[in-house]
Amino acid sequence: MEWEKRKGSEPEKNTQPLSDPVQSGRIARKKLVCIGTSTGGPRALQTVLSSLPGNLEAPVLVVQHMPSGFTKSLASRLNAISNIRVKEAEDGEMLKPGAVYIAPGDFHMGVEARGAHLFIRLEQSAPVNGHRPAVDKTFESVSMLKNYETLAVIMTGMGSDGTKGLIALKNRGHVRAIVEAEESCIVYGMPRSAIAAKVVDEVLPLEKIAEAIMKFISD
Repeated sequence: MEWEKRKGSEPEKNTQPLSDPVQSGRIARKKLVCIGTSTGGPRALQTVLSSLPGNLEAPVLVVQHMPSGFTKSLASRLNAISNIRVKEAEDGEMLKPGAVYIAPGDFHMGVEARGAHLFIRLEQSAPVNGHRPAVDKTFESVSMLKNYETLAVIMTGMGSDGTKGLIALKNRGHVRAIVEAEESCIVYGMPRSAIAAKVVDEVLPLEKIAEAIMKFISD
């Protein structure tokens, strides 16, 4: 299904006045969702992304360990079954709410802030622990953002990719970390590694992750 013909309504403009950060005692922060996964990831992504609404009020970054040439077809399949827009990320494109950006195979994906907007940055530096794209690279890039709250999700996968990036997020940013529970994982390596590093806020079965994403964004 073509991008222009995607299902789901565009997010409505918020007509409510923004709270005064001085009166509220906190800085208003934008929301960003980051998902990392590997072995078993396509099935897990199908479950999560197909449960998200088309007018989700935040962009979603996805890193799935997959070689070049496969992530575009993955994005197309997920787009066809989801209300939220799903596409392979392109270098330099601006992130928009209600859209999912999947890192292309053989490219690390980061983000950079320009003014009030975020833009995709793709690069081909050395693989990290054998992976390009690597979850660590995306998480570390996001950790450098200011005035953003991030939900970091690690799902099924072999190895430890994502743990170092999650530590960076915890050290530098405003982040909530969720990992997939062992009972629903195809491979529990990546979630187990993050739990062992003591940087996880919540452990959830796969079918509960989309609900947690929506709650994070609405809070």
